[in-house]
Amino acid sequence: MGFLDQSTNNIILDAVLTDYGRQSLAANDGSFSIFKFAFSDEEVDYGNIVNFGRTVGKEKIEKNTPILEALTQGNLGQKYRTLSINNDALTRLPTLTLQSNSNITNSILSIVEGGNTRQVTVSQTLVSGGTLDPDITDYSYRITLSSLFLSIRGRTPDSVDSDNIATYILEADPVISSEGLSGLTFNISAKAVSSDLFDTYKQKGGSIVERILTVSGNNSGAFLSFRVQISSGSTST
Repeated sequence: MGFLDQSTNNIILDAVLTDYGRQSLAANDGSFSIFKFAFSDEEVDYGNIVNFGRTVGKEKIEKNTPILEALTQGNLGQKYRTLSINNDALTRLPTLTLQSNSNITNSILSIVEGGNTRQVTVSQTLVSGGTLDPDITDYSYRITLSSLFLSIRGRTPDSVDSDNIATYILEADPVISSEGLSGLTFNISAKAVSSDLFDTYKQKGGSIVERILTVSGNNSGAFLSFRVQISSGSTST
């Protein structure tokens, strides 16, 4: 859904179903049901608040922000979801960081196809310390990755869209810090694929397939992405 026109006092909305939504509706078996919604602010440049203060910055955002049209590709929409937090004194949000034991160098995780596995650990972080508002402690995380080449070991994806992007919802690790910060450790596996599939997706002139993996906190909305470079192993036919 997108806001199309802000030049009048009327709010004009453009609402479309995603590809997955249309597929669900077409099933015509009564399973299609809209039971929740979310807002996002991909278009907003909050640097205006930093540069001009809350009053002038807010005015610049309202008058100068371009409006995106609604997208039918679910994996491209709502990357920056807005939050509802009952804390007027909240002045900072947590970020997600990769731990040093995550086998990742320069935001790249290298893995060999054919069952090779790498462990990754992410955690919530507050830049200047303190205690996190309980409303934005992430008790679960959302992971999206290419289902053609990758999987989370020991877990079944909650959904796989038409672009072969798998979504996993994983509970946070049991230990929550005294500051209210959570973390998650999971194992990425590289699937065994045919040589034809590997050659179709490998980088031009190279010998690796590169995919993007994204982790986001379901309460905080914080997210991080890193590249996964998959090398050819003993490819199957």
